[in-house]
Amino acid sequence: MSTAFADSALTWEYLLHTWRALEVPEGWRPELAVEGIQIAPPPGGQHNLTAARLHRALLPVVPDGHEVFQTQGVGFRNVGSIYVPDLCVAPVAAIPHGSDPVPTEHVLLAVEITSRSNAEHDRKKKRWAYAHGPVPQYLLIDAFDEDGPAVSLFSDPVKGVYSRTIRIPFGEPIKIGAPFGIDLDTAGF
Repeated sequence: MSTAFADSALTWEYLLHTWRALEVPEGWRPELAVEGIQIAPPPGGQHNLTAARLHRALLPVVPDGHEVFQTQGVGFRNVGSIYVPDLCVAPVAAIPHGSDPVPTEHVLLAVEITSRSNAEHDRKKKRWAYAHGPVPQYLLIDAFDEDGPAVSLFSDPVKGVYSRTIRIPFGEPIKIGAPFGIDLDTAGF
């Protein structure tokens, strides 16, 4: 993958125009990248339960002026993508009015909860984009990991690559670093 979005036939303004013009059913999540448009159906029960538990766990440790957002579009201008993480933490002041995505440079934490159909996309393309954001921490909750259900935290992005990765099986706590400083209980995942 390349970070040379500026050399692409697409422009950021065209990508935003396309994003704004998309008409998708309620609850569906459109994502755009140089490779094309992907529209995901609303997630199911276990996915939503995991998102709700994580949301609740993060609320007490979110910095002042920030919130936990579910399904908020995040714009990666430098790589020409708009992704919709399952959860992200960003400052309230950075959230645009209307349907525009929040610029990636404001996101402190992005979270993806895999489904069988999108697991590889979350593991590779989204991790690559979040590292190029750079989003300081990317939490991947992966019930379909080939080595068993696991939670991975990618952090400390350097030149588009996360320099630190922690992977633990479901059921063990995982430490999410500053500014959160929480040992996240994964038993309910």
